[in-house]
Amino acid sequence: MLARHHDPIIAIATAPGRGAVGIVRVSGKGLGPWVEHLLGRVLRPREATYLPFNDAHGSPIDQGLALFFPGPNSFTGEDVLELQAHGGPVVLQLLLARCLEAGSHVNVATGQPFLAGFRVAQPGEFSERAFLNDKIDLAQAEAIADLIDASTEAAARSATQSLSGAFSRELHSMRDGLVRLRMLVEATLDFPEEEIDFLEKSDAKGQLLHLQQALHAVMQRATQGALLRDGITVVIAGQPNAGKSSLLNALAGAELAIVTPIAGTTRDKVQQTIQIEGVPIHIVDTAGLRPSDDDVEKIGIERAWEAIGNADAVLFLHDLTCANAIEYIAADAVIAGAIAQKHLNFVPVIDVWNKADVVPDASLPLDGIVLSAKLGTGLDRLRRTLLETAGWQLPTGGIFIARERHLHALRQVGVHLDIASQHLAAQDQALDLLAEELRLGQNALSEITGEFTSDDLLGVIFSQFCIGK
Repeated sequence: MLARHHDPIIAIATAPGRGAVGIVRVSGKGLGPWVEHLLGRVLRPREATYLPFNDAHGSPIDQGLALFFPGPNSFTGEDVLELQAHGGPVVLQLLLARCLEAGSHVNVATGQPFLAGFRVAQPGEFSERAFLNDKIDLAQAEAIADLIDASTEAAARSATQSLSGAFSRELHSMRDGLVRLRMLVEATLDFPEEEIDFLEKSDAKGQLLHLQQALHAVMQRATQGALLRDGITVVIAGQPNAGKSSLLNALAGAELAIVTPIAGTTRDKVQQTIQIEGVPIHIVDTAGLRPSDDDVEKIGIERAWEAIGNADAVLFLHDLTCANAIEYIAADAVIAGAIAQKHLNFVPVIDVWNKADVVPDASLPLDGIVLSAKLGTGLDRLRRTLLETAGWQLPTGGIFIARERHLHALRQVGVHLDIASQHLAAQDQALDLLAEELRLGQNALSEITGEFTSDDLLGVIFSQFCIGK
């Protein structure tokens, strides 16, 4: 632990603004004497006590509930005090200031401040303390932030799965399997003169194959969890008056973008997040793509191309009423070529034909999705296509909320296990190289739970948390 990890910390744990209840949270070691000094009485552990919260002169700031959780039986593993008061910003700031003042007051029994080094907590520092004191692992700590940030019910449930330790248990099971296999390999290296073939008798190949299968299953569930957490960004692109804003409004179920028959109405990006089967889809409506002399429209078109460049998928919207117009088809071809060049064909482009309500069925094109943003026909097929494009499929056994760093670590484990399998299958069986790949695989796996990580990574992760959490 760094020196700052030993400081007592305090923060307002509820969201800024007015509310029915506000919470001030304190964590540190040996808070008992300070709590008695602050509140004028000894609190019974884990029992809510209704009492006045007074300032240094004994005048009441507010009345509320105080709860004291002696360590290690607390969220952070240290002594924790929570003051639950009325949720006014001024009241909570007064309580915060009073706690800091009481912490600097000299303890008559020791001649020292009650809480030396007492300070306001940094973002995520309470969760960081819980991690450092082995109350939760790093994957569970990240799940706390993901639960708070969840934009869909499915994402929230998956975050709860990870917070409960389901993801971590799968990882620990694989880690234990890796440790057992490493033990066998190390034993063979340490006792080469023995006639017993440790690896063959213990079915090392079977154990390694089982690990690879388990990794594949966890990777599949974590990939879907990452999709639930982050979703995908889908940009609606096309020529003016194709119905891009109408399509955004139809998918969102609200009048978010202005719709008029005038070409070039949309001058800037309009974004809305929708959910399809719990998967967040970030839909971006953009300005119509065409040559223009209008300076404002030019800026909108530049931003449209910027959005297309950052998209995970593009809905290329076409106007069915212009499907047989040579100039319109030529302009669409130019846009399609520019999109392909910008993404080098790595990003899916979904062709969508709009205004089916005004075009006879006989005139409909065979390729792409045909719909009417005005009437809503064809939207269900578009939603299914978006899910398929995102790679969504509900795995058996539930989903773990996951981050890109988790997926990267799991991919690294897979690489090391594949190389280890090659060494094990080779006739010369390079056991020293096999042992090293298994060790590297275990380290990559441990990065997810924080058993093998750096202080720099911890700083990045917890800095993204809420203050007071």
